Order: sequence, then structure tokens, then C-alpha cells
Amino acid sequence: MVQSEEGRRTSPSPSQLLRKTLIAVGVAAVFAIYIVGRSRWPEGYAVHETIEWSGIAMIAVCIAGRTWCSLYIGGRKDRDLVRVGPYSLCRNPLYVFSIVGAMGVGAQHGCFTAAVSAGLAAALVFFPVVLSEERSLRAAFGREYSDYAQKVPRFVMDFGNWQDLPTVQIRPAKVLMTFADGCAFLIAIPAAQLAEHLQNSGMLPVLVRLP
Repeated sequence: MVQSEEGRRTSPSPSQLLRKTLIAVGVAAVFAIYIVGRSRWPEGYAVHETIEWSGIAMIAVCIAGRTWCSLYIGGRKDRDLVRVGPYSLCRNPLYVFSIVGAMGVGAQHGCFTAAVSAGLAAALVFFPVVLSEERSLRAAFGREYSDYAQKVPRFVMDFGNWQDLPTVQIRPAKVLMTFADGCAFLIAIPAAQLAEHLQNSGMLPVLVRLP
């Protein structure tokens, strides 16, 4: 039985297919906001720029964090319940970093509302998938997983739980794939700039201004 969380199965499961579908819908919704909405703070204002740059930092954390997780889960996912590295801090670090990345994507709109909404949308997408995966893990690992779940939080990272190994088996192809997947979040940066340019030129209407 494979470990729960994104990237741990060798073939797509129904929960993964649902997750990918919901993510696609969420991404479409974010870009819809880019098209019809705009930040109440014009481009160039300190608040607008601070939010955008904070979002870029979040995307960088997302890419680095997801890659870090893949160093530990890759090569062991089909055999063990991984409980070291980022998985000793929380049970679903890949999802946590993806939520951070989603907030970074929303922040490229230059407003708090889009950043928070994108993060909440990502959390709502992942939560039912996590619950489904946890049921599978309990069935597969029994008491071992129950003890792990009792000690390690589901999403909030507890750095007091940190555990590591002297060596970690790494699959470079898996790590590179995870890194490439994370880089997809970077598309939001030019996409937001393009939307702002089209709005400034009058080619796209501004239907709502968001704080």
C-alpha cells in the first residue's frame, strides 16, 4: 500500500482524479478573477507591489518545499510510512506547500482578497482528498499510522517533532518531476501582468475592484 498525499501513488486514484479536476476548476476561477477584477490599489502603489512580491516569495517557498518533500517520499512511497524530514513536521507537507503556492498565485492580483481566497480554495480542494487518503492509510498501516497521526498534525507544522535519517534514498526523476510541477505556479506571474496590461489598454473590462 502506498503512502497518502499527492505524488505517493503509482497510478491515479479516484481521489487524485477528483483533486486534479477541482484544481483545474480553481485555476480557471483565479484566471477569471484576473480577467474581470482588479486590485483597489493601482499598480505601482506600495501595497500593491508588496502583495505581489510577497506572492512571488510564497511561490518560491512552494517550489522549494514541494521539492524538499519529494527528496524524502521518492523511492520509499511503495514500502514505508514516511515519518521523517518534512513528514515529521506534518502529515501532508506537499499539500501545505501547495496551499502556500496557491496564495502566491492569488497575490499576483495585487490584493489580499485574491490571495486569501486562492489559499482557502486550495485547502477546500485538498481536505476531502486527505480524509480519503487517511482512511486508506489506517487500513494499510493500522496502529502504526494511528500513532503517527496522533503525534503529527495534519496540516500545521510542529517543528518540535523534527526527525531525520542519516541517509535518504532519492529518485532524481521523481524529484525533477515534482520541481517541474511546482514551477507551473510561476505561470501566474506573467498571466497577472498580461491581464493588467489588457485592462490598462481597455481590452478587458474591470468589473470589480478587490481589497
